[in-house]
Amino acid sequence: MRRAKSQSVIERNAVILGQIKEVKTDHPLWGYRRVWSYLKYRQGIPVNKKRIQRLMKEQGLLVTPETRNKAKRGPIRPKPHAEHPNHFWGVDMTKIKMASWGWLYLTIVLDWYTKEIIGYNLGLQSRTEDWLKALNQAVNSRFPQGIKDTDKEQLFLISDNGCQPTSQRFMMNCAVLGIKQIFTTWSNPKGNSDTERVLRTIKEDIVWPYDWDNPFDFEISLAKWIHDYNTDYPHQTLNNMTPSQFYASYANVNKEPVLT
Repeated sequence: MRRAKSQSVIERNAVILGQIKEVKTDHPLWGYRRVWSYLKYRQGIPVNKKRIQRLMKEQGLLVTPETRNKAKRGPIRPKPHAEHPNHFWGVDMTKIKMASWGWLYLTIVLDWYTKEIIGYNLGLQSRTEDWLKALNQAVNSRFPQGIKDTDKEQLFLISDNGCQPTSQRFMMNCAVLGIKQIFTTWSNPKGNSDTERVLRTIKEDIVWPYDWDNPFDFEISLAKWIHDYNTDYPHQTLNNMTPSQFYASYANVNKEPVLT
């Protein structure tokens, strides 16, 4: 027989539940771990992870696992492991439907070590030029003094084998910048998984929950989301720090300048 909850516990749970619902309003597909991490490490609410899970379960706020279409994978090569910022970057593209405008194409560049989105481009097409705009934004962000004039280790750029990253112009630009390209192998879903996961998070947060019709409104919302993602979204793989915090922490320990 379960003991009845005291009035004080009921009141505390009501406050926490209200905070959970606020987070879930903006992030409907967040699970209890991400909700707990955000409440504890970004809002400073001292709450136990199990309590968050229990309250979300009682209110039907947990995300239902997708098992029907779960991929079945055999032995695959392990993905590269980034050991410091600007070690492995990932670049990838996704499409976003505007109701009466057609498709928009979003290309992002992700630092695999810090999980920061360091470059992106949103356009009506997905050309080599659009991919280069995202890459150049990332290079200018991380190497404001010039990538050739910065003392650094080898920088790798991971992508699929699409026509843009394998085009002569894109590969030539990477070679000039001193960036070594790595292409994912066939049937290797983990090859560029970190970058693809962030693209899915973008869709979960600001694409799928809304019926976008105006590309200019979406562009503004996307810029805000990327800023919030880099500065306000804690990651468990980053010791519950945001990407910007994690990068600043690394730079502080290694006596490197923090680039913003």
